[in-house]
Formats: sequence, structure tokens, C-alpha cells
Amino acid sequence: MAAPSWRGAGLVQEVLRVWQVGPHVARERVIPFSSPLSFQRRCVSCVAGSAFSGPRLASASRNYGQGSALDHFLGFSQRDSLVTSCVPAVSMHRDEQDLLLVHHPDMPENPRVLRVVLLGAPNAGKSTLSNQLLGRKVFPVSKKVHTTRCQALGVITEKETQVILLDTPGIISPGKQKRHHLELSLLEDPWKSMESADLVVVLVDVSDKWTRNQLSPQLLRCLTKFSQIPSVLVMNKIDCLKRKSVLLELTAALTEGVVNGKKLEMRQAFHSQPGTRCPSPAVKDPNTLSVGNPQRIGWPHFKEIFMLSALSQEDVKTLKQYLLTQAQPGPWEYHSAVLTSQTPEEICANVIREKLLEHLPQEVPYNVQQKTAVWEEGPGGELVIQQKLLVPKESYMKLLIGPKGHVISQIAQEAGRDLMNIFLCDVDIHLSVKLLK
Repeated sequence: MAAPSWRGAGLVQEVLRVWQVGPHVARERVIPFSSPLSFQRRCVSCVAGSAFSGPRLASASRNYGQGSALDHFLGFSQRDSLVTSCVPAVSMHRDEQDLLLVHHPDMPENPRVLRVVLLGAPNAGKSTLSNQLLGRKVFPVSKKVHTTRCQALGVITEKETQVILLDTPGIISPGKQKRHHLELSLLEDPWKSMESADLVVVLVDVSDKWTRNQLSPQLLRCLTKFSQIPSVLVMNKIDCLKRKSVLLELTAALTEGVVNGKKLEMRQAFHSQPGTRCPSPAVKDPNTLSVGNPQRIGWPHFKEIFMLSALSQEDVKTLKQYLLTQAQPGPWEYHSAVLTSQTPEEICANVIREKLLEHLPQEVPYNVQQKTAVWEEGPGGELVIQQKLLVPKESYMKLLIGPKGHVISQIAQEAGRDLMNIFLCDVDIHLSVKLLK
């Protein structure tokens, strides 16, 4: 049965660029089985991308967007994009991925390397930015907080340069971690990542009126402790701002009026275009404040400022080029075929959890346990996955299955499409819902 078409669009103000994801076609099989409850449990199977052939396949590939798995299958040429044919896929076999991670790097004669840590409040857009920089979606993204539960690593390799991205959970306070019974990794991983960083990218969601006017005390403590590490400010989601002059006020507050040791000229920041780097100010005195100032709401030691939308490839390209130029001579840490340090199973679990967060209300997705029962290569080279979703309440079970199995079906379809573009193979994913005993 053909899955319904779906389309997403984002409008980047001033340049009016439109990104879209066209119709995706998948087959699904809904298998009912008996249950003592008043509704049916269902096992949903979604086979992504295996129903295409001939001209229809070519048309569908264009709708998937540049760099999709279908483009790789058909060998379509790529236009200039962050998602290109040179972006490696992730192996669906864990042993292959493990071997690749320990394989001796195939670095050139004059290698350069840079370790970058992305820091910011929960839901600031760190994973979205990381995916755009990498050129393939390997980190989970959701509108709900705490989508990233622990540190994840991505690798950009271009020519002689390797940039290692450490996508960290949103920085939270110890009180919030205890109050909401969150994993300790949400509290510890951002700090651990800083110990090996060469550059810190601080991401601020300028569309969030509650948090955008100042850096959190936890983030400022982290920057203060590792003040020797260069840092840059990325003001994200500027496409959501109706009044661009807000960027003036936010820039002044978040930098305390100082960038790269110089007092910031507001006129420079105001005329900066989205997706471009604000020129480093070159006026009189730095006018910096004491690092230990307890009243601080900004950080006066940023080297550069970037204003962008992480959804825009053109915007992100400017930041990516900056990161590549900041790399220093040194040996690579990974083979050029490595895209992420995550195992295939971890990627799959994160993708499904992302869909759970998107489709289930309030606290429900945080109470779903995932258990992979089957992970194997099928006779046609497809990846066959069977995962059990365990919930503590019958009410949660009804929400997860949805009317006539619509919700669990949609989750399987979307997860299958994402996994196909990560592993570059057909994916046959079966999700079953069960009540915890």
C-alpha cells in the first residue's frame, strides 16, 4: 500500500530559499493479532524505497532531494551541496563499523585536524546543525527537549582536513537532572567533551524569547573553566525572527559588546547577512569584564559570530568553511570513510526514538523502552529490523498504536526512510508494541 505523500517547507527570510522533501513511497503490512484489550495490537512493517523501478524511480529520486539513497543507487550527478556523493554511508553491520573505527587513518602527507564541541541549551538546534555539517542525518532531531541523550561523534573529512564534531546533550543544571530523573550523561557529557576540544561552538536559539537574552549559568561556568579554548557564537533560527533588529540587542547581550578582544560596533552586526560571518570588530579597547563576574549573562571572548538557520545548507556552508580553515596541522583520528562513531543499532534506536518524540504527546515517548529482537541482512541485501516497543500503561499503548494502527505505521515509515539514507540500502523495519508486565 502506498504511503501518503508528505512535504515539508521552510522559508528563509531575506533570500526566500525554499527547501522541500517530496513524496516518499513505501509499502506497509499491518498484521493484526488477538488481544484481551478492546483494540488490536499490530506489528507494522515498512519497506522503504523498494517499490520503485524505471522512470518512476528517477522521478522519486528527485523528490527525495540531493544526496538521497536513491541518487546513490542510480548514480545521479550531484549539484553543489553539503550532501554529496563523497559523504560516506554507515555500514549496517556492526563488526564492519567497529573495524572501520579502529582502522588506520588514510590521511594525506599534510593532514590537518580540528575537534569541535557544540554546546547550547536543550533544543537549540545542535543536532540539526551537526547533521547539516556532516551532509547526512545521523543524529536524532526533535522539537522536544533531550533528544540527544549522550555525546555523539561525527566526522567531516575534506581533502587534507578532518573536523571531528562532538554533538553534546543540552546543558542542564544538576537540580533539573535530579528533579526529572534524567540520565547522568545529560549532566556530565558536555563537560567531558570540553577536555579534548580545539574549538567550542556555542549555539543559541534566537527564536526562543525565554532563553535567547542570556547564556545559562551552567554554560558560562563551562566556558569559564575552559576559557583557554577558542569559542565562536552561532545565533541559530534567524529565519524565525520577524524583526531583524532583535539580532542587534541579542548580539550585544550575548557577547557583552566584545568580539575577538575588540569592542563591537553594532552597525556591523546589523548589516551582517544571514549565513555570513560577522567581521571581527577592529576598534579601540576590548572593554572586557572579569571572567569570574557572577552577574555575567554573556561571554566577551567569542572569536567570531555567525547568524544562520541550521536548516539552510547555504547558511551552514559558511560555518563549515570556517571550521575547515581553523584546523591545525596534525594526524587524523579516523579513516576518511568514518561518518560517525555510533553503532548501526544505536543509530536505529535513536531514529525510532526521534519519531516517538515527534508523534507521541507529553511524557509518553520518554516512557517507551526499545528492544531490538532482529537485526540481519535479508536475502536481497536489505536490512531487516524487528524492534519491540515496551510501554508501562495500556493508555500509552493505545496512543502509540493509534487509530487503525496509523501512528505506529507512520513511525515505521518515517524511520525506514531515514535509515535507508543512512545505510544506503533497503530497510525492512517491523515495530511491535507490547505492555510491560
